[in-house]
Amino acid sequence: MIRLFFTLLLSFSLTLKGQDALITDFANTITEKELKEHLYVYASDYFAGRETGTKGQKIAVDFLRDYYIRQNIPPAANSEHYFQKMTLNIKGKTVDTENVAAVIEGKKFPNEYIVLSAHLDHIGTHDGQINNGADDDGSGTVAIMEIAEAFKQASLKGYAPKRSIVFMHVSGEEKGLLGSNYYVNNPLYPLDQTVANLNIDMIGRLDPKREDKDPNYIYLIGSDKLSQELHDISETTNSKYTQLKLDYTFNADDDPNRFYYRSDHYNFAKNNIPVIFYFNGTHEDYHKPGDTPDKINYPILKKRTQLIFYTLWELANRNERVQLK
Repeated sequence: MIRLFFTLLLSFSLTLKGQDALITDFANTITEKELKEHLYVYASDYFAGRETGTKGQKIAVDFLRDYYIRQNIPPAANSEHYFQKMTLNIKGKTVDTENVAAVIEGKKFPNEYIVLSAHLDHIGTHDGQINNGADDDGSGTVAIMEIAEAFKQASLKGYAPKRSIVFMHVSGEEKGLLGSNYYVNNPLYPLDQTVANLNIDMIGRLDPKREDKDPNYIYLIGSDKLSQELHDISETTNSKYTQLKLDYTFNADDDPNRFYYRSDHYNFAKNNIPVIFYFNGTHEDYHKPGDTPDKINYPILKKRTQLIFYTLWELANRNERVQLK
Protein backbone atom coordinates (compact mmCIF):
# COMPACT_ATOMS: atom_id res chain seq x y z
CA MET A 1 0.00 0.00 0.00
CA ILE A 2 2.81 2.45 0.88
CA ARG A 3 4.65 1.56 -2.34
CA LEU A 4 1.44 2.17 -4.33
CA PHE A 5 0.96 5.55 -2.63
CA PHE A 6 4.47 6.71 -3.52
CA THR A 7 4.09 5.41 -7.08
CA LEU A 8 0.90 7.42 -7.50
CA LEU A 9 2.52 10.48 -5.91
CA LEU A 10 5.50 10.24 -8.27
CA SER A 11 3.22 9.80 -11.26
CA PHE A 12 1.21 12.88 -10.23
CA SER A 13 4.39 14.91 -9.77
CA LEU A 14 5.71 13.90 -13.19
CA THR A 15 2.36 14.78 -14.74
CA LEU A 16 2.51 18.29 -13.23
CA LYS A 17 6.09 18.74 -14.44
CA GLY A 18 5.02 17.57 -17.87
CA GLN A 19 2.18 20.10 -17.91
CA ASP A 20 4.55 22.90 -16.91
CA ALA A 21 6.92 21.96 -19.72
CA LEU A 22 4.02 21.87 -22.16
CA ILE A 23 2.83 25.35 -21.14
CA THR A 24 6.39 26.64 -21.50
CA ASP A 25 6.55 25.16 -25.00
CA PHE A 26 3.50 27.20 -25.97
CA ALA A 27 4.91 30.33 -24.28
CA ASN A 28 8.10 29.89 -26.28
CA THR A 29 6.16 30.29 -29.53
CA ILE A 30 6.18 33.98 -28.53
CA THR A 31 9.46 35.17 -30.02
CA GLU A 32 11.41 38.38 -30.37
CA LYS A 33 11.57 37.81 -34.11
CA GLU A 34 7.81 37.65 -34.62
CA LEU A 35 7.09 40.54 -32.23
CA LYS A 36 9.60 42.64 -34.13
CA GLU A 37 8.26 41.67 -37.55
CA HIS A 38 4.70 42.54 -36.54
CA LEU A 39 5.68 45.83 -34.93
CA TYR A 40 7.83 47.08 -37.79
CA VAL A 41 4.72 46.77 -39.96
CA TYR A 42 2.15 48.01 -37.43
CA ALA A 43 4.18 51.06 -36.40
CA SER A 44 5.34 51.91 -39.92
CA ASP A 45 4.69 55.21 -41.69
CA TYR A 46 2.15 53.42 -43.92
CA PHE A 47 -0.27 53.41 -40.93
CA ALA A 48 0.27 57.19 -40.48
CA GLY A 49 -0.05 57.06 -36.69
CA ARG A 50 -3.42 55.21 -36.60
CA GLU A 51 -5.49 58.15 -35.39
CA THR A 52 -9.09 57.12 -34.75
CA GLY A 53 -11.28 57.38 -37.83
CA THR A 54 -8.44 58.04 -40.29
CA LYS A 55 -7.27 55.96 -43.23
CA GLY A 56 -4.29 54.78 -41.15
CA GLN A 57 -6.60 53.42 -38.46
CA LYS A 58 -8.64 51.61 -41.12
CA ILE A 59 -5.42 50.04 -42.41
CA ALA A 60 -4.69 48.95 -38.82
CA VAL A 61 -8.01 47.19 -38.29
CA ASP A 62 -7.72 45.44 -41.66
CA PHE A 63 -4.20 44.30 -40.69
CA LEU A 64 -5.49 42.85 -37.42
CA ARG A 65 -8.51 41.17 -38.99
CA ASP A 66 -6.32 39.60 -41.68
CA TYR A 67 -3.98 38.28 -39.01
CA TYR A 68 -6.78 36.46 -37.16
CA ILE A 69 -8.07 35.07 -40.44
CA ARG A 70 -4.62 33.67 -41.24
CA GLN A 71 -4.38 32.16 -37.77
CA ASN A 72 -7.84 30.63 -38.18
CA ILE A 73 -9.01 32.28 -34.96
CA PRO A 74 -12.75 33.02 -35.30
CA PRO A 75 -14.37 36.45 -35.01
CA ALA A 76 -16.07 37.32 -31.74
CA ALA A 77 -19.79 36.63 -31.57
CA ASN A 78 -22.02 39.55 -32.52
CA SER A 79 -19.17 41.27 -34.38
CA GLU A 80 -19.26 42.05 -38.08
CA HIS A 81 -16.51 39.71 -39.27
CA TYR A 82 -14.20 40.72 -36.37
CA PHE A 83 -15.32 44.40 -36.31
CA GLN A 84 -17.44 46.00 -33.62
CA LYS A 85 -18.45 49.08 -35.53
CA MET A 86 -19.33 52.30 -33.74
CA THR A 87 -19.88 55.98 -34.33
CA LEU A 88 -18.17 58.23 -31.81
CA ASN A 89 -18.53 61.91 -31.07
CA ILE A 90 -15.01 63.31 -30.84
CA LYS A 91 -14.80 67.03 -30.09
CA GLY A 92 -18.11 67.65 -31.82
CA LYS A 93 -17.23 65.57 -34.89
CA THR A 94 -18.86 62.29 -35.85
CA VAL A 95 -16.22 59.60 -36.36
CA ASP A 96 -16.83 56.06 -37.61
CA THR A 97 -14.44 53.51 -36.19
CA GLU A 98 -14.28 49.92 -34.98
CA ASN A 99 -12.94 47.65 -32.29
CA VAL A 100 -11.45 44.35 -33.48
CA ALA A 101 -12.36 41.18 -31.58
CA ALA A 102 -11.47 37.50 -32.04
CA VAL A 103 -12.20 34.57 -29.74
CA ILE A 104 -10.96 31.13 -28.79
CA GLU A 105 -13.87 29.30 -27.21
CA GLY A 106 -13.43 27.52 -23.90
CA LYS A 107 -13.93 23.77 -23.81
CA LYS A 108 -15.34 23.49 -20.26
CA PHE A 109 -16.70 26.93 -19.39
CA PRO A 110 -17.44 28.43 -22.82
CA ASN A 111 -19.78 31.03 -21.34
CA GLU A 112 -17.12 32.50 -19.06
CA TYR A 113 -14.88 35.06 -20.77
CA ILE A 114 -11.51 36.63 -20.17
CA VAL A 115 -10.84 39.76 -22.22
CA LEU A 116 -7.26 40.48 -23.26
CA SER A 117 -7.13 44.08 -24.48
CA ALA A 118 -4.86 46.71 -26.01
CA HIS A 119 -5.69 49.86 -27.93
CA LEU A 120 -5.10 49.82 -31.66
CA ASP A 121 -5.09 53.60 -32.21
CA HIS A 122 -2.46 56.28 -31.65
CA ILE A 123 -2.37 60.08 -32.05
CA GLY A 124 -1.73 60.24 -35.80
CA THR A 125 0.16 62.87 -37.75
CA HIS A 126 0.82 66.40 -36.47
CA ASP A 127 2.72 69.25 -38.09
CA GLY A 128 3.71 66.90 -40.89
CA GLN A 129 5.30 64.37 -38.52
CA ILE A 130 4.00 60.85 -38.05
CA ASN A 131 3.64 59.60 -34.50
CA ASN A 132 4.11 55.88 -35.09
CA GLY A 133 3.17 54.73 -31.58
CA ALA A 134 5.47 51.70 -31.51
CA ASP A 135 5.36 51.45 -27.73
CA ASP A 136 1.99 53.22 -27.37
CA ASP A 137 0.38 50.88 -28.11
CA GLY A 138 1.97 48.92 -30.89
CA SER A 139 3.74 46.89 -28.22
CA GLY A 140 0.46 45.84 -26.61
CA THR A 141 -1.10 45.14 -29.98
CA VAL A 142 1.63 42.76 -31.16
CA ALA A 143 1.73 41.13 -27.72
CA ILE A 144 -1.93 40.16 -28.11
CA MET A 145 -1.26 38.84 -31.60
CA GLU A 146 1.51 36.56 -30.33
CA ILE A 147 -0.50 35.42 -27.28
CA ALA A 148 -3.45 34.59 -29.52
CA GLU A 149 -1.19 32.52 -31.77
CA ALA A 150 0.19 30.64 -28.74
CA PHE A 151 -3.31 29.76 -27.51
CA LYS A 152 -4.30 28.69 -31.01
CA GLN A 153 -1.30 26.37 -31.18
CA ALA A 154 -2.29 24.92 -27.82
CA SER A 155 -5.85 24.38 -29.03
CA LEU A 156 -4.66 22.60 -32.17
CA LYS A 157 -2.69 20.18 -29.99
CA GLY A 158 -5.70 19.41 -27.80
CA TYR A 159 -5.15 21.98 -25.06
CA ALA A 160 -7.91 24.49 -25.68
CA PRO A 161 -8.52 26.76 -22.68
CA LYS A 162 -11.32 25.88 -20.28
CA ARG A 163 -12.69 29.42 -20.48
CA SER A 164 -13.21 31.50 -23.58
CA ILE A 165 -10.59 34.15 -24.37
CA VAL A 166 -11.55 37.33 -26.21
CA PHE A 167 -8.69 39.08 -28.00
CA MET A 168 -9.87 42.70 -28.06
CA HIS A 169 -8.18 45.58 -29.89
CA VAL A 170 -10.03 48.75 -28.96
CA SER A 171 -10.16 52.02 -30.84
CA GLY A 172 -10.45 55.57 -29.52
CA GLU A 173 -8.27 55.13 -26.46
CA GLU A 174 -6.32 58.29 -27.19
CA LYS A 175 -9.61 60.17 -27.48
CA GLY A 176 -10.71 59.26 -23.96
CA LEU A 177 -11.00 55.46 -23.66
CA LEU A 178 -13.91 55.65 -26.08
CA GLY A 179 -13.67 52.22 -27.73
CA SER A 180 -13.56 50.31 -24.47
CA ASN A 181 -16.34 52.48 -23.08
CA TYR A 182 -18.44 51.58 -26.13
CA TYR A 183 -17.66 47.90 -25.57
CA VAL A 184 -18.79 47.79 -21.94
CA ASN A 185 -22.01 49.58 -22.90
CA ASN A 186 -22.53 47.30 -25.92
CA PRO A 187 -20.70 44.10 -24.92
CA LEU A 188 -20.24 41.29 -27.38
CA TYR A 189 -20.35 38.93 -24.39
CA PRO A 190 -22.23 39.48 -21.11
CA LEU A 191 -20.26 41.51 -18.58
CA ASP A 192 -21.54 39.38 -15.69
CA GLN A 193 -19.88 36.39 -17.39
CA THR A 194 -16.64 38.28 -17.98
CA VAL A 195 -14.17 36.89 -15.45
CA ALA A 196 -11.31 39.36 -15.83
CA ASN A 197 -9.65 41.88 -18.12
CA LEU A 198 -5.90 41.89 -18.74
CA ASN A 199 -5.01 45.17 -20.44
CA ILE A 200 -1.69 45.90 -22.13
CA ASP A 201 -0.69 49.50 -22.82
CA MET A 202 3.03 50.16 -23.46
CA ILE A 203 5.29 47.22 -22.58
CA GLY A 204 8.17 47.60 -25.04
CA ARG A 205 10.38 50.27 -23.49
CA LEU A 206 12.09 51.13 -20.19
CA ASP A 207 11.26 53.92 -17.77
CA PRO A 208 14.33 56.19 -17.65
CA LYS A 209 13.19 57.57 -14.29
CA ARG A 210 13.68 54.25 -12.51
CA GLU A 211 16.62 54.20 -10.11
CA ASP A 212 16.80 50.44 -10.54
CA LYS A 213 18.21 50.07 -14.05
CA ASP A 214 17.48 46.34 -14.29
CA PRO A 215 15.19 46.03 -17.35
CA ASN A 216 13.47 42.92 -15.97
CA TYR A 217 10.48 44.70 -14.51
CA ILE A 218 6.89 45.56 -15.34
CA TYR A 219 4.52 47.96 -13.62
CA LEU A 220 1.26 46.32 -12.56
CA ILE A 221 -1.74 48.47 -11.80
CA GLY A 222 -5.13 47.44 -10.43
CA SER A 223 -4.45 43.76 -9.77
CA ASP A 224 -5.58 43.91 -6.12
CA LYS A 225 -8.26 46.59 -6.35
CA LEU A 226 -11.19 44.26 -7.05
CA SER A 227 -9.76 40.79 -6.46
CA GLN A 228 -7.01 39.79 -4.06
CA GLU A 229 -7.15 36.36 -5.66
CA LEU A 230 -6.28 37.81 -9.07
CA HIS A 231 -3.30 39.61 -7.53
CA ASP A 232 -2.11 36.42 -5.82
CA ILE A 233 -2.45 34.38 -9.02
CA SER A 234 -0.44 37.00 -10.89
CA GLU A 235 2.33 36.95 -8.28
CA THR A 236 2.50 33.16 -8.12
CA THR A 237 2.55 32.79 -11.90
CA ASN A 238 5.38 35.28 -12.26
CA SER A 239 7.42 33.56 -9.53
CA LYS A 240 6.95 30.21 -11.23
CA TYR A 241 7.69 31.16 -14.82
CA THR A 242 9.16 34.57 -15.59
CA GLN A 243 10.64 36.10 -12.41
CA LEU A 244 10.12 39.68 -13.53
CA LYS A 245 10.08 42.36 -10.85
CA LEU A 246 6.42 43.24 -10.45
CA ASP A 247 6.47 46.93 -9.53
CA TYR A 248 3.37 48.46 -7.91
CA THR A 249 4.66 52.04 -7.77
CA PHE A 250 1.70 53.37 -9.75
CA ASN A 251 -0.90 51.18 -8.05
CA ALA A 252 -1.29 53.42 -5.01
CA ASP A 253 -4.70 55.04 -4.63
CA ASP A 254 -3.05 58.44 -4.29
CA ASP A 255 -0.71 58.03 -7.28
CA PRO A 256 -0.53 61.53 -8.80
CA ASN A 257 -0.20 60.09 -12.32
CA ARG A 258 -3.61 58.41 -11.98
CA PHE A 259 -2.60 55.73 -14.50
CA TYR A 260 -5.31 53.42 -13.09
CA TYR A 261 -7.88 55.73 -14.68
CA ARG A 262 -6.01 56.32 -17.96
CA SER A 263 -6.20 53.11 -19.96
CA ASP A 264 -8.93 50.79 -21.18
CA HIS A 265 -9.00 48.42 -18.21
CA TYR A 266 -10.70 51.18 -16.21
CA ASN A 267 -13.96 50.78 -18.13
CA PHE A 268 -13.99 47.09 -17.16
CA ALA A 269 -13.11 47.88 -13.55
CA LYS A 270 -16.00 50.35 -13.38
CA ASN A 271 -18.22 47.38 -14.18
CA ASN A 272 -16.80 45.33 -11.30
CA ILE A 273 -14.61 43.16 -13.53
CA PRO A 274 -11.17 42.40 -12.00
CA VAL A 275 -8.33 43.88 -14.03
CA ILE A 276 -4.57 43.95 -14.42
CA PHE A 277 -2.94 46.81 -16.34
CA TYR A 278 0.55 46.01 -17.69
CA PHE A 279 2.71 49.09 -18.28
CA ASN A 280 6.39 50.01 -18.70
CA GLY A 281 6.08 53.66 -17.66
CA THR A 282 6.45 56.77 -19.79
CA HIS A 283 9.62 57.89 -21.54
CA GLU A 284 10.97 60.79 -23.57
CA ASP A 285 9.20 59.62 -26.75
CA TYR A 286 5.73 59.32 -25.20
CA HIS A 287 3.24 60.82 -27.70
CA LYS A 288 6.08 62.04 -29.89
CA PRO A 289 7.44 61.10 -33.33
CA GLY A 290 10.36 59.33 -31.64
CA ASP A 291 8.19 56.42 -30.50
CA THR A 292 9.49 54.14 -33.24
CA PRO A 293 10.03 50.36 -33.46
CA ASP A 294 13.83 50.59 -33.48
CA LYS A 295 13.72 51.82 -29.87
CA ILE A 296 11.79 48.83 -28.55
CA ASN A 297 13.61 46.44 -26.21
CA TYR A 298 12.53 43.20 -27.89
CA PRO A 299 13.98 40.76 -25.34
CA ILE A 300 12.03 42.42 -22.52
CA LEU A 301 8.94 42.78 -24.72
CA LYS A 302 9.04 39.02 -25.24
CA LYS A 303 9.46 38.31 -21.53
CA ARG A 304 6.62 40.63 -20.53
CA THR A 305 4.39 39.13 -23.21
CA GLN A 306 5.17 35.64 -21.91
CA LEU A 307 4.26 36.74 -18.36
CA ILE A 308 0.86 37.86 -19.64
CA PHE A 309 0.45 34.60 -21.56
CA TYR A 310 1.20 32.52 -18.44
CA THR A 311 -1.18 34.60 -16.30
CA LEU A 312 -3.93 34.31 -18.90
CA TRP A 313 -3.32 30.56 -19.15
CA GLU A 314 -3.78 30.17 -15.41
CA LEU A 315 -6.95 32.29 -15.33
CA ALA A 316 -8.41 30.46 -18.32
CA ASN A 317 -7.68 26.95 -17.05
CA ARG A 318 -8.32 26.98 -13.31
CA ASN A 319 -11.39 25.15 -12.03
CA GLU A 320 -13.00 28.19 -10.41
CA ARG A 321 -13.37 31.65 -11.88
CA VAL A 322 -11.39 34.33 -10.10
CA GLN A 323 -13.37 35.78 -7.20
CA LEU A 324 -14.03 39.36 -6.24
CA LYS A 325 -12.78 40.46 -2.83
